[in-house]
Amino acid sequence: MAEQTFDVHVEREFDAPIERVWAAWTTPDDLRAWWGPTGFSCPRAEVDIREGGSIFVTMRAPDEWGGGEYHSVWEITELDEPVLLRYIYRFTDADRNVITPAESGVPAEGIPDEAHHEVLLTAVGDGRTRLEMTEHGYTNEQTRDMSRSGLDQCLDKMAEVVSAQPR
Repeated sequence: MAEQTFDVHVEREFDAPIERVWAAWTTPDDLRAWWGPTGFSCPRAEVDIREGGSIFVTMRAPDEWGGGEYHSVWEITELDEPVLLRYIYRFTDADRNVITPAESGVPAEGIPDEAHHEVLLTAVGDGRTRLEMTEHGYTNEQTRDMSRSGLDQCLDKMAEVVSAQPR
């Protein structure tokens, strides 16, 4: 019998055109500006935007959380610029070697070794964009809810980036 899983699903509208929101997901400077929950920073972002390519990011915790760095690679499985980005999220070390969530230092219970994510963008008129994002595979509701909270904080930061910096 398959283990029950719980998904994060968020919908958000941004006051920015679809191309600007796409750029926020696919350019290093933009990723460094918004990746990570409130108080966290992203000192490293590398992108190879194509099917079979990847996005590599480093998230740094604030000093009060120990200042640790958490690395991940997003292996792109499908993309249709500027509307669809599907990827497999995996924790890595600083050299991009895949590790388990537990080896990364995050509280790992309920986090899958590889999580399938989907970002869907839709132009909704008046220069606005709707984002729908789904993260699949959490094995308990508490971990899903923690991830949802972190994602909401990241998207709050993204909203500031895309509305403040037209491309």
